Amino acid sequence: MSSRTYEAIVIGSGLGGGAAAFALSRAGFRTLLLERGGWVKRDALDWSPRGILIDQRYRSRSPVEIEDDRGVHSIYPNEAVGGMSVFYGGASLRLREKDFSNWPVDYAAMEPYYTKAEHLLEVHGQAGTDIHEPPRSGAYPYGGIELTPPAKRIYEAAKALGHRPFKMPLALNFTNKDRPACIRCSTCDGFPCRIEAKNDVAMTLLAKAQAFDLAVMPGMIVLQLETGNGRVVRVRCLDGTSKRPVDFNAKIVILSAGALQSPAILLRSGLERLDNHRLVGRFLMRHCNAVVTGLFPFRTNPERVFHKQLCFTDFYEDLRERLGTSVGSIQDIYTPAPEVLKQFAPFGYGNLAAFMARYMQNLLCIAEDEPQFENRVHLTSRLDDYGIAVTGVVHRYSDRDRLRKKHLTDRARRILKQAGGLYHRIYNIETFSHAVGSLRFGNLARDSVLDECCRFRGIDNLFVLDGSFMPTSGGVNPSLTIAANALRVADVIHAEYG
Repeated sequence: MSSRTYEAIVIGSGLGGGAAAFALSRAGFRTLLLERGGWVKRDALDWSPRGILIDQRYRSRSPVEIEDDRGVHSIYPNEAVGGMSVFYGGASLRLREKDFSNWPVDYAAMEPYYTKAEHLLEVHGQAGTDIHEPPRSGAYPYGGIELTPPAKRIYEAAKALGHRPFKMPLALNFTNKDRPACIRCSTCDGFPCRIEAKNDVAMTLLAKAQAFDLAVMPGMIVLQLETGNGRVVRVRCLDGTSKRPVDFNAKIVILSAGALQSPAILLRSGLERLDNHRLVGRFLMRHCNAVVTGLFPFRTNPERVFHKQLCFTDFYEDLRERLGTSVGSIQDIYTPAPEVLKQFAPFGYGNLAAFMARYMQNLLCIAEDEPQFENRVHLTSRLDDYGIAVTGVVHRYSDRDRLRKKHLTDRARRILKQAGGLYHRIYNIETFSHAVGSLRFGNLARDSVLDECCRFRGIDNLFVLDGSFMPTSGGVNPSLTIAANALRVADVIHAEYG
């Protein structure tokens, strides 16, 4: 067993961990970033629909056991340096002011960090076009690009219905000449970028941190956090390749393994036994999402160009007075490759689905879901290939969640019909790519695991900086909020420990 000492250890290299690692290393902290996944390969297979979406090239060796409305089943999440930012489509939206009504910080406290995150992630967008856009202290670092034909079709249909679609802010490199530029292909959402044009954590935050004292250690599985006298004294790990144990020490430990694995690490560490930590893993949210597919009497994207460009927030506030939350948002989204549709179509419909892919166009509905105590992360009795307890998840949607989703899908269907769609179908999205809330922060110990600075209550040097901290999910992708919050808390850590 080996042991090494750093000033700060960050566990997980997604948007929260990457932002924290960048900010702390820039502030002069000797920082170690631990990631259980490996470096992305950036080769031809990374743009293979079969290799990435069917065979799951980057899948974990450790399953997550899910119990939901479909029964009990297992998933194998992707793992890579950069976390889920490697596979996301770059959507970078801010929560709205009203979304912070039950948070211990308000939008004004977050706004400077949203701006900072947009610059670090090199977001392309156009301020002032989102009907419910919150106040901004500055413009986006880069402007948006012209709409491609499939996006323009949706834009014109929506305008004809009186809606106000806008160019979605995207963390993709369209204009920075210091890096490879996006070639506007159809392999973005769900895929690593072979040519490094997606502004994922590895291409932005970690690349910028190379000038500072940051060490990145891939293939490292965190087993547990050892504590004493109200502090983390040791991070106990397993080398994923050799399976040898290795320990690390640091003045500060930042847990950013995601809303499923961060609580699992705390549970393996026994930290739920501390006073009033019965909430560890509770209130898990993931958005109540669905894709509405329209079938058109013509080929919707014969050139197979990028068109994830539009967003609608027209309906965001429709039900807030009645339900207490936003409804959510609608985004343009790509059509999966024919071989992917064939693989996942109902039995007997594979070939038909593959053929019809060329006539499809889709809209993604992102509905806010409610925090429910019963939705949780826990440890199962199963062991994975490393001898570690398998993470379990229990999650079910409420009737109010489904009402928000229906409100959005009804409107998405009308937009697709206006655009020329003759038939539609709704596909529920059951992934955990937007998982948040399992280690919520708050002002009162009785209803939160973390304080307003995302410090784990009772452990002075432990902070949680992934989506786990969010007490509500909002109605947009959580990525930018996670990065902004990590930058906010990094300033707190610097002021206290620097």
